[in-house]
Amino acid sequence: MAQPVLANDLNDSNRSVGEIPDSAMSISKENTYPNPAQDLPRLQPSSLAEELLQSTEITIDNPELLRMMNESSIRGSKLALGMNMSIYLGQWPLSYQSEETNVNWDYEKINTNMVDNRGGQGQKKIQYSQQQQKRVKGGLTAEIPDPEMVKKMMLMKASEKTKLPLSFSTTIGFGTQTDRIYHVSPAKMGYLNTYASAVNEKGKVTYGEVYLKVKRDKASLEVKNVTQQGVGAWIPVQDYVNFKMEATSEPKS
Repeated sequence: MAQPVLANDLNDSNRSVGEIPDSAMSISKENTYPNPAQDLPRLQPSSLAEELLQSTEITIDNPELLRMMNESSIRGSKLALGMNMSIYLGQWPLSYQSEETNVNWDYEKINTNMVDNRGGQGQKKIQYSQQQQKRVKGGLTAEIPDPEMVKKMMLMKASEKTKLPLSFSTTIGFGTQTDRIYHVSPAKMGYLNTYASAVNEKGKVTYGEVYLKVKRDKASLEVKNVTQQGVGAWIPVQDYVNFKMEATSEPKS
């Protein structure tokens, strides 16, 4: 049986990134809406891709660019023998460097349950029950080139740092419930407010023009016009909710 929760836990300013407060809980099993898992495994570079990555001092961890290099084949081709050429691969977001990662456990209010115990003689129970389906969306805080690639890199970095299930969109289904119990004292009205949580990720993305150079049977990368741009994003925590209990003597307006 679930243990009653008598008061909200105070936020701990010393809590590490991704540490889950007592007021929050996973609803991955209870959620009536099946959110798709966001699996973003790191690609293992092929031998050619590894050679190309080591040929430049510029860090490259864009998974789309790595996938392109993994699918390339140069060494051993008869056409490559004696060849001396430079191929423009385009301007790419090359890498993302995380500078600050924080979790806002009260990112967006998604539900309120209420119990009126003003005429009661003893305590009444109140529990979370989602009143309507709610979709919570994140996104970048500013417009930048190639936003979808940048979002993927930021999502990977934030997931590594927080160890939380993250997604730029998550849904809490109607009728989702938990067995966590709160108590409302006599002469009080109890409001159980429920919040979706999100990670605030901030850092810098590096852009550059990428050239594939082939000289005889040797391939290398050349990166030109390298620039950096600050970027931020809100990334919801998937299938987690945070509770805050409030008791008043009069109805809230």
